[in-house]
Amino acid sequence: MTDRKTIFITGAASGIGRAVAQLFGARGWFVGLADVNEAGMRETAAGIPAGASSVHKLDVRDRAAWDEALEAFAAAAGGRIDAVFNNAGVPLGGQLIDNNVAEIERCLDINLKGVLFGAQAAHKWLKASAPGSCLLNTASAAGIYGTPGASVYSATKFGVRAITECLDAEWAGDGIKVASLMPAFIDTPLLDHASNQGDNADIRGRVQDAGLEITPVSEVADAAWSAVHGKALHTRVGKTAHRLAFAARWMPGQLRKQTRTALKPLGG
Repeated sequence: MTDRKTIFITGAASGIGRAVAQLFGARGWFVGLADVNEAGMRETAAGIPAGASSVHKLDVRDRAAWDEALEAFAAAAGGRIDAVFNNAGVPLGGQLIDNNVAEIERCLDINLKGVLFGAQAAHKWLKASAPGSCLLNTASAAGIYGTPGASVYSATKFGVRAITECLDAEWAGDGIKVASLMPAFIDTPLLDHASNQGDNADIRGRVQDAGLEITPVSEVADAAWSAVHGKALHTRVGKTAHRLAFAARWMPGQLRKQTRTALKPLGG
C-alpha cells in the first residue's frame, strides 16, 4: 500500500470539485476524479501534476457504480483511500408548486441519495485507512435556514447536514472523521444556469440583484483542505453563510421576517 494520501472527488468536472481536486493534487495527494462529464474531468486533470490523478465516470445515483468506481480508484491509487469528497450536486429554485416532478426527483436523487450511496460505498475504504480518514460532504448555506424559492434544494442540503452529523457519531468508533462544507453562493458555472426549467433568468443575476456576494471558488478549496485536516464538523464558506448562521442562532425572529420580504436569489 502506498504512503501517498488519496482523495476521491465527485462533481470533479468543474466548479468546487475541480478547485478542490487541483488544490489537493498540487499538495501531493493522488486524486480520483468522478463525474458524468468526461470532457470536464479531462480538463480538471490537466491542472493536476502528471501521474497524480485518475478519471472515473460515475453517476452518483447508481449505488453499484459507486462500488465499481471506488474499487478502480483504489487500484489506481495504490490500494488506499484516505478521503472521499461527496460533492456532486445540482441547484433547483423557484416556487415548489412550479417545480416539475422530473426536476424535483433529479435534485433529490443527486444531492441526497448520491451522498447516502457515496457514504455507504466509502465506509469500508475509509475504515481501512483510519485513523485520519475523512468523509467530506458538500452541504450549503441553504442547509442553515430555509428560504423562499429553495424548498427542494434546501431540503437536500439540510439532509446532507443531518447525514454528516449522524455519521460523525456512527463512525467515530471506526476512527473516520465526517465533516461538511456549507458554502453560500460560489463563483462556479452552476450560477450561470437557470434555477429551474421554467425560468429564463440565471442564478448569478438573481444573486447580484439581491445584493449578495459571490465567493471565489478558491475559498471553498481552502476550506475543504482545512476540513479534511481539522476538527470542525461543519465549515461555513462566504459572508452570507456566516451571517445566516449568526442570524439563525441569535435573531431568528428577524431572520424569519427578512426571508418573507427579501429578494429570492433562487427564484420564486
